[in-house]
Parts: sequence; structure tokens; C-alpha cells
Amino acid sequence: MASDSTTASARTVLSGLDAIRSDVEDLYRDLHRHPELGLREHRTAKKAADALRYCGYDVTEGVGGTGVIGVLANGDGPVVMVRADMDALPVRERTGLPYASTATVTDDDGGGEQPVMHACGHDVHVASLVGSARLMAQHRDAWRGTFVALFQPSEEKGDGADAMVEDGLTTKAPRPDVVLAQHVLPYPAGYVGTRAGSFMSAADSLRVTVHGRGGHGSMPQATVDPVVIAAMIVVRLQTVVSRELAATTPAVVTVGSIHAGSSPNVIPDQAVLQINVRTYDDTTRSQVLDAIERIVKAECRASGAPREPEFERITSFPPTVNDEEPTRRVADAFAAYFGDDARTSGLLTASEDMSRIPQAFGVPFTYWGIGGTDPERYAEAVKKGTVAQDIPVNHSALFAPVLQPTLDTGVSAVTVAALAWLGND
Repeated sequence: MASDSTTASARTVLSGLDAIRSDVEDLYRDLHRHPELGLREHRTAKKAADALRYCGYDVTEGVGGTGVIGVLANGDGPVVMVRADMDALPVRERTGLPYASTATVTDDDGGGEQPVMHACGHDVHVASLVGSARLMAQHRDAWRGTFVALFQPSEEKGDGADAMVEDGLTTKAPRPDVVLAQHVLPYPAGYVGTRAGSFMSAADSLRVTVHGRGGHGSMPQATVDPVVIAAMIVVRLQTVVSRELAATTPAVVTVGSIHAGSSPNVIPDQAVLQINVRTYDDTTRSQVLDAIERIVKAECRASGAPREPEFERITSFPPTVNDEEPTRRVADAFAAYFGDDARTSGLLTASEDMSRIPQAFGVPFTYWGIGGTDPERYAEAVKKGTVAQDIPVNHSALFAPVLQPTLDTGVSAVTVAALAWLGND
């Protein structure tokens, strides 16, 4: 179990939470109102950097484009790095909140404006880490070592952690003994959930182009219809998980996008499918990806396609596999501090690139979840059996964590976890 001294250190540091609560909430509202897409988080990064610098942190900005590193050395002891992601999503917000985002940006292709929203809670992550960093600076008598606050860009595209690593992260930040991170989830606010081993899935997104031979919609006999090929592929891909994997092996295959043609009476020359795959280990990952390629090629051959299909990997996220010892240490610290609100989490099919940061340093890590849904609303949905219908999930245009106790829990969880290494013994 967590030592009494660790819990005492946490209570000392978090005794200052009442004094900064309104500032943390104001920062959250500001970030929510002004979301920024991946590698464009200039305003968000400046907010984080300014807050750290004001508290006495040694700050490095612009790592990997917009990443921020804040280092607070406080005597001899372990080095703990806590990571928060900063980017938002191209989603039009429909929460109706007074601080809802109305932001738009020019899309990457320069073709028009697209809405932007913090639909995944990264604003919670930033505000929570800033709050914890402030408290750690204010109560240095309660801990020893080095606290590193790292704000990462572009998690949603899966390239932000790599960008920081490629820009020299391991030389710009002290080598940590452990890396910590958290994510707000559609569970009751106040909840904290840890899980050793597999926690979140790997994710691979593919763009598959199948080629046909176009022609007049009234003369299909003179064509090879790529729309039909794409339709057969979609149907056949549903058998990969249900018929090629054991029932005890979790995986997801989703065809999220199909584009073909522009007129009802013209058979096009090609169809483009975008496919997303979620798996939890490298063996299953390879098996599913190989099955997709086999099925796509076979359907193209069966239809007499004039050219081989083309495969492009759009994004790739590693599985998040929490190391046993740091997860046990954090779980014990959470149990001692949060009591019954500290739980063991189930597997999540969401994905993250955070693990590339500890892997670059060659150090262990653990990643946990916190709840962000109004507890009464969640309890009522459970009672009615309508959680899936009534509780907005991450990436929804309706996703909006309640301010409290979400932010208090976020600040407290980061602080308690870090002090499991840094607290005075």
C-alpha cells in the first residue's frame, strides 16, 4: 500500500487546491473556448509555458513544433515526468455551454473553414497539469526530486510524441524515472481508474484505393464497378474479427469512409475506403492487417479489377501497455487518497501515442483514466440502462466534462501519482 508519508505529502500539497481552484476553472474555460488543432497549439502552449515560468519552472518551448517542457528541480531524488496533450479536433461543438467553442480554421488543404472543438478533453488535461505544477511549486517542503511537466502537441493525429522525440526531447528534458499521464473519460466525475498491462489499443488507419473501369451507368457490362468491389470488401471485412480471431481476442475493424463517383449514372474508375483497426498486441495487429490486405486483393481479383489495389497507412498508434510496478504504486496511492473512487479500469479501445515518450527514454510508464460526467446523470443512465445513448463520449460534439469534481480530480490525481515517487519518506 502507499506509505503514510506519501499520503501526508499529497494532503500537504493539495491543501492549496482551494486557493487555485477558480484559476484552474478559468484556464479550462479559456482553453475550451479557444481550441487548436494538432501542431497549431501556439496559444495553448504559451498559456502553459507562461504559467510554468511564473511558478519558477525552467521552461523550454517549441519542442516538436509547439511542445512545452517545464522542469522544477527540488533537491536530490527521483525525476517524474507528467504528460498532458493539448490538441483539439475538427468538430463543430453542440454543447450549448456559455464557453462553447465557435472557432474555425482553414483546413490543411486550404480548401475552406472547418470548426474546432475540444471534443476529447485535452483542455482538462492541460488545466489539471498546470494546476498540479502550481501546487508542487508552492509546497516544495513536501517533496524532493524533480517534477517535469510536459505538454505534447498533436496526439489526435498520432504524430505529436514522435515530433517531440525527433526534435531532441531526450536531450532537452532530464531523463525521468517514470512517465505518468491521464485521460478524462465518460465515467462519473470523481472516478479514477488504473490498469496494469494492456490498457488501450493500438490503432492503424488505412486508405485503400480499389481500381475499376468506369463507364455509363446503363452499360455495366462494359465496366468493372469499383463501387461493387468496395461494397463486397466492407461486408467481407466484418468476418475478420468474428471468424478469424478467437472470441477471447479483442479487436475492432471499422470502415469509416467510402468515396466513389460523383453522378448516379456514371460508374467511376476507383473507390477509396478508409479503414480503422484496433488491437491490443502485435500478433493480433499483424493478423488483422494481413487479413484486410488479403481480402481487398481477393475481391479485386474476383471482380477482374484492371489494377492492383493501393494501401496507404494514414496513422498508426502503439498499444498502451502499462508497466506493472509503477501502475501498482499509483493504484496504491490512489486507493489511499481517493478511497472507493479509485477503481480498476477495463480495457479501452481508444488509442494514444503517449507511450512513445517513455520508450524514447527507455523508462517505465503508467496511464490512467478519470471521470468527467455528472455523477447524478451517469447514475440515472445506469439505472435506466441507457448509458450508451445518454452519456456523450469523447469525440462527440456533445462531449463536455463537468467542471467539478472533474478538475479537482484531475489536479489531485496528477499530484498524488507524482508524489508516489517524490513524496517525503
